[in-house]
Amino acid sequence: MVRIFLNGKIRDIRVTKTNLEYEGSITVDEEYLERAGIRPNEEVHVLNADNGCRFITYAIPGERGSKAVELNGPAARLGMVGDRVMVLSYALLTPEEIPGHTPRILCVNPEP
Repeated sequence: MVRIFLNGKIRDIRVTKTNLEYEGSITVDEEYLERAGIRPNEEVHVLNADNGCRFITYAIPGERGSKAVELNGPAARLGMVGDRVMVLSYALLTPEEIPGHTPRILCVNPEP
């Protein structure tokens, strides 16, 4: 049996752009993704702290150092520029893997 555990989390980031005319996904600064252990095209859950929306999409690496957090396609309807969001990824772990697992959590900008 495998169980689902948090694997990577990027918190304290704000939406920098929305783009309705795109296939879908969330674009995130490549450095943020790497530091949280989230791979390009990996499934992610996005939680919007300002409006309560939570959705599943996939991560697209944005320009390194750009601080980009862009909601694309239908996700663009679930947030506005300036909204506080979190991006989470999960891992399926066997009982043997669980004790050694530690999620990577990145706090980017811990502003209230």
